[in-house]
Amino acid sequence: MDEAPKVAPDFEKRRRAKNVAIALTLAGFCALFYAITVVKMIK
Repeated sequence: MDEAPKVAPDFEKRRRAKNVAIALTLAGFCALFYAITVVKMIK
């Protein structure tokens, strides 16, 4: 009987929102470093 513990729906919603925020932040940093690299290559 290895069932995952039941979690409140609002907790799942907050967890998903936090994961999306982390993913967007990471993507933003990647885009920023890419843009800095391109600008440095042009100059």
